Amino acid sequence: MLNEQHSTTITLPRGTLDLTYQTNSAINKNGAEKRDSYQLEDLLGFAQRINPKRAFLFVSKVLGRHIPVVPNIMRSAFTDLANLVPSDLPQPILVIGMAETAVGLSAGVHQALQTRYPQALLLNSTRHAQHGESSDPNGTDSLLTTFCEDHSHASQHLIYQSKDSVTQSQLLASKTLIMVDDEASTGNTCVNVVTALRNAGLTQLEQVHLTTLVDWSLDQEKPNSQSNAKPARMADRLAGIEFHRHHLLSGAWQWTDAPNPEPITMPSVDTTAAGSQALGHTGNWGRLPTLDSTEGFRNYLSNFQTAFTHFNSRENFDATQLPKKILVLGSNEFVWLPFLLAEWIEIESKKLNSDMNPIVNFSALTRSPIALGGAITTMLSFSDNYGLGMTNFVYNVEPSNWDLIVLCVETSADSVDAMWRGLDNVLVVSPSH
Repeated sequence: MLNEQHSTTITLPRGTLDLTYQTNSAINKNGAEKRDSYQLEDLLGFAQRINPKRAFLFVSKVLGRHIPVVPNIMRSAFTDLANLVPSDLPQPILVIGMAETAVGLSAGVHQALQTRYPQALLLNSTRHAQHGESSDPNGTDSLLTTFCEDHSHASQHLIYQSKDSVTQSQLLASKTLIMVDDEASTGNTCVNVVTALRNAGLTQLEQVHLTTLVDWSLDQEKPNSQSNAKPARMADRLAGIEFHRHHLLSGAWQWTDAPNPEPITMPSVDTTAAGSQALGHTGNWGRLPTLDSTEGFRNYLSNFQTAFTHFNSRENFDATQLPKKILVLGSNEFVWLPFLLAEWIEIESKKLNSDMNPIVNFSALTRSPIALGGAITTMLSFSDNYGLGMTNFVYNVEPSNWDLIVLCVETSADSVDAMWRGLDNVLVVSPSH
């Protein structure tokens, strides 16, 4: 149910962002139970990109990427978004998430959807070329396809196919695509993904469901819109496919450049190379097609417990020793298992220390360059742990504010920048534990 339309203007150093938007009442999967709608301030802050392609950034308050978030708030957003997806979709179903920002969101939506669609596949795009065990004689997992995200700081994406013949057959037979992203604006990325997948063999697609926290294409979706400044309606751009949108908030934006803005030099982050650091085994959370994104979590939880035991100079893991203020950080695309860990720590901490009001937050390292200001109050920069020679960042994190920072990486512990290893409240959890 759509509520009244709102408008606001956001002023940023390089210009102004005029927004019109509608809140959207979230409903349960049966369509019967409504909850209070998400407001703009619940979902978003605003900041300036260090990117000449687009000068502004919608900074999610529920994604756990650029702003630390309580895990149960993230989980609620995952579930509320999944509940907007209909219950009568043609199967097989493929849920696909966009690297790097939305790979945790897609896994959360996929997990919530599996109560209704237990055979739905999860597959995330990636910017990390995959090497390792494979039936392919050269030891490299086979790409399914690639596509471009035109406005991104790192435009090239890779999508891998399955080495399992049954899973691969199901993937190619997909009739419904649920594309999960943090936000949508022009719809170009969705069109690029669908086109690439159809060309790669997913020729039976009947429906596409663009499922986002926020959808900024409200004006372009009006029937009979004749504005040459806006792309064609999505329903007209995907020939032969039934198109639907699901979101917690929808609207439209218009950007106006400030007079004589300072020129921008964007850091070099647009690579899909594998990097010199090997990726450890953390299970399959969507870089390859999977039915169960959580199959690696039990081992990962054990890795954390072992690492915390050593860190705390104990013989055995004792959850009562967890400190009051804990920040769990994922790294780049490796966020789903770290989120599940943060969720586990949050539940255990509240169970054991309910009188202490423990604080557990989740956020992540990223390759996305963002300027200070607006929703970005602090920035730390350091070398990436993948051996790509690029700068990584973490935003809105002051290390001294936390009793314990659990830094979760999919590479070895010694791949982490010395800045992190030099802090005595940082515990690095890596596959080598």
